[in-house]
Amino acid sequence: METLMVILVGILISIGTYLILSKQLLRIVLGASIVGHAVNLLLITSGGLKTGSAPLLGEKVANFTDAIPQALILTAIVINFAVTALVLVLCYRAYQSFGTDDMEQLRGNELE
Repeated sequence: METLMVILVGILISIGTYLILSKQLLRIVLGASIVGHAVNLLLITSGGLKTGSAPLLGEKVANFTDAIPQALILTAIVINFAVTALVLVLCYRAYQSFGTDDMEQLRGNELE
């Protein structure tokens, strides 16, 4: 299962990199979001698939599941959502101000 997840992470990273290297702002934002999701999958995969009970203090269990990777992923998802929303608003404002979402035109490098 971990091998399949690592292959999926590689595919998502390559798709995200392709979109980040695009010229349109919306594709760049979506590419960054996809890379963020791929990193989340990588973190959850590195945590490993462990079977066991919940880590409760009163229980006498020898085998338990670590909750830290899930907590990190949940925090990363919330932060990724907030950053994506902020950047989408900034892209919309730039489109309203300049009338384009092409990065070459926004940089001032007019294409002939």
